[in-house]
Order: sequence, then structure tokens, then C-alpha cells
Amino acid sequence: MTEPLHPSHSAHPANQSLAMRRPFLLALALSLGATISLGLSRFSYALLLPAMRDDLGWSYFLSGSMNTGNALGYFIGALLTPLLMRHCRAQTPLVGGALLAGVVMMLSGFVVDANLLMAQRVLAGVASAFVFIAGGVLAARLGSLHPGRAGLLIGIYYGGTGFGILLSALLVPFALSSAALRAAAHPWQWAWVALGAVCLLATVVMALVVARIDGTPAARGTQGHFRIRPFAYGLAGYLMFGVGYIAYMTFVIALLKEQGMRPETITWFYAALGVAVMASSRIWAGMLDHFNGGQSMAILNALLGVATILPALTQFAPLVFLSGLLFGAIFLSVVASTTALVRHNLPAHAWSAGISAFTTVFAFGQIIGPSIVGWIADGPGGLQRGLIFSALALFIGAALASRQRAL
Repeated sequence: MTEPLHPSHSAHPANQSLAMRRPFLLALALSLGATISLGLSRFSYALLLPAMRDDLGWSYFLSGSMNTGNALGYFIGALLTPLLMRHCRAQTPLVGGALLAGVVMMLSGFVVDANLLMAQRVLAGVASAFVFIAGGVLAARLGSLHPGRAGLLIGIYYGGTGFGILLSALLVPFALSSAALRAAAHPWQWAWVALGAVCLLATVVMALVVARIDGTPAARGTQGHFRIRPFAYGLAGYLMFGVGYIAYMTFVIALLKEQGMRPETITWFYAALGVAVMASSRIWAGMLDHFNGGQSMAILNALLGVATILPALTQFAPLVFLSGLLFGAIFLSVVASTTALVRHNLPAHAWSAGISAFTTVFAFGQIIGPSIVGWIADGPGGLQRGLIFSALALFIGAALASRQRAL
């Protein structure tokens, strides 16, 4: 697996100048990749799941399996992205994956068959990995030009997910209500089409700006390699993060609906979660710059476990909203902590290999998590018991990450 050349080796002077003068503009443009790959493509599913489940008669196991399929696609994409980046600029999988994600989401608005929907979730997962890994490498590259602000710039990239969650929280209820007013047979299909259209629009904006970041492939003989053993505890902690966090983002809206929360309140809950994700880049930037080992991941996993277990233990609205705010302010920063760990402990030419390795175990954890929690939720104890399982996975992840030392 390879990493594009360090910007100083091959960047066009005009591009390099913009990266030096306007790093936050470039970071914000890059963050649209996270908006598309996670905020819109993956996490909007939580808002659509109750409507799809009621309309199509799905069990929680099948509902969770849709995100398992998405994670399987993400796993495949994580393996393919480094191969693509050996032969093309990082912008190619970034923009190409974003286009694919938008098209696949729109296609989800024209089918009802579970097998076809599963195939589209898998393809969306592949596209998301292309976007997220390539964007992460470019964000790390941008951060290397501004070492004092690297944690913030990387956090801004990942915080774009929160913007996607906020857009989903506003757009999905509007699309569902508009479809219902027109007596559409499957109102949730309108939401998928609208989300796909927003993805394509965001792709155009992103592509126009991120071309100014150097993303050329590495020269032969400069390929970076990643050794698993020195990062074993960090990888194991991140695996458990993948298992634990995804159930919350898949099922929390369904749980709140089951508990009788009003639709308007649910919209505010998910919007607040998205805003908290956007704020997380500022909240944790100093910690990501300070710690060179697994300390950041351990702290964030433990706090995330607390946020995950709260809705399983109480229906008290202020505590439920606290759960959403805490979860939103943390979960993407766990992802950012792995990029920071790679950046602190590997040479620049090995960053792509390192980010891809962490993304691969993350994807594997996401494959396991939704189906297990869905299976648990179909039994006694329901979704509450499923979220307790997820919280335990996160606490285990925190313990494992605490053992990761700086190299």
C-alpha cells in the first residue's frame, strides 16, 4: 500500500501557495467528503429505518443487516483504495467515490426489494471507503503543512460528517412529509432521491476546491509499509469501536420512536447530534496533537460508552439529549484519533497504508456490530439490551487502546 508524495516533492506552486494561505478553506472543502461518505450515505439510514421497517415489514435483524452490508462494502473499498492510489491522484477515488455514492443513493429511491437495497448499500459502502480514506490522506497531508494546527484541520475534515447528519435531520422529515402529502406509495423513497441529489451537488463543490491539494502517487521505490504488531492494541481498540458505535447510529432513532418521543423532538435530537459532531474538531484538537499513543482513543471510547448506554437506561429527555450531544461530540474524533496516531508514528509516505489498515479493522467491526445488535434487539430486552452490548464493546475498546504506546 502506498502514499502520495509529500506535497513539497511535487505540488504545483500555485496549489502549494493556496494550501499554505487558505488551509481552512481546503479543510472545509475536504470535509464535504465526510459529509457525503458518512453523514449522508451511512447515517441518514437511522432516520429512514423506522419508515422502511414499517413499510417493508423488516425485522431488526434485517434492518441491522443493511448496515452490515454497507460495512462489508466499506471493508472492500478499504482494501481497494490503496491500490487505486498507487496509480492515480488521491482526488480520483475521492471524487469518483462521491459521485458513485450519490448515484447509488438516488437509485435506492426506485426499488423496494430487500436484495436490491442490500446491493445498493454494499456499493454505497465501497464508495464511502474510497471517499473517506482518500480524504483522510489529503487532510493529513494538509495538516503536515501546518503542524501547529494539524489536529484542528484533520478534525474539520472528519467533522464534515456532522454537517451531513444535520442535513439529513432536516431533509429526511421534510421529504417524508412531502411524499405523504402526495400519497406516495413508499414515502421513504423520496428521501433517498433527495439525499442522493444533495450528495451530487456537494461533490461538484468539493471537486472544484480539493484539486488544489497535491495528491500525486508516490514514485516507485518510496512505497510505505505498515506493520501490524506495533499498532496491535490501537487496531484492537478501533475494532471494538467499530462494533460498538455503529449500533447507536443505526438504531437510536428507532429506539426513541419506540419510547414515544415526538417526531419533531427526534428531529431536534439528531440535528443536535450533528452540530456536536461539527464542534468536535475544536473540542478535541489539542488532545489529538498532544498524545502520541492510544490515550486519545481510550478516553474517547470510554466517554462514548457512557453516551451509548444512557438511552438504554432512561427515557428522561434531558439525559437522552445529553447522550446525543456527547455521542456527536466524540464518535468522529475517535476516527480522527487514528489519523493522528498514524501521523505521529509513521513517515509521511506510509500514511496511506496506516490509515487504510485502521479503516479495514474499523470496517470489519461495523460488519459485526449491526447484525449482532439487531439479533439481540429481536429478542427479550429489545433495543435497550442491544445498546448495552454496544456500550460494553466500547468500554473494552477503551481498555485495549489504553495499552497502545507511541513508537
